[in-house]
Amino acid sequence: MKILALERELPGSTGDRFQPLLKDEARRVWELQQSGTLREIYFHAEEHTAILMLECAHAEEAGHLLSTLPLVQAGLIDFVLIPLAPYDGFARLMEGLADGDQNVS
Repeated sequence: MKILALERELPGSTGDRFQPLLKDEARRVWELQQSGTLREIYFHAEEHTAILMLECAHAEEAGHLLSTLPLVQAGLIDFVLIPLAPYDGFARLMEGLADGDQNVS
C-alpha cells in the first residue's frame, strides 16, 4: 500500500535544535530508501517540509518506520499519514462495454 507522509514541525521546534541531527536524519532516510520502503522524498517548495511516499503493508507500519527518524525521536517533527488507494474512476469509461454497448459517453 502506498502511504503519503506529510511532515509537520512540532511546537517549540527551532532551527538550532535541528542542525545537530540533520546528518543522522539523512543517513536514516537513505537507509529507508535503500530498503525499498521509502520510494520518493521531496521538500514542499514553500514550507521546506518533507513529503514522503512509502510502500508499506499499512499506515501503522509506515508510522513505525518514520518513528525511527532522528528528528521524530527528538520530538521536532511528526507526520500526517495518508493511505492511498488506486484511482478506480477509469472503470466508468468501460461501463456497458461488456454488454455490447460500444457508445462510451
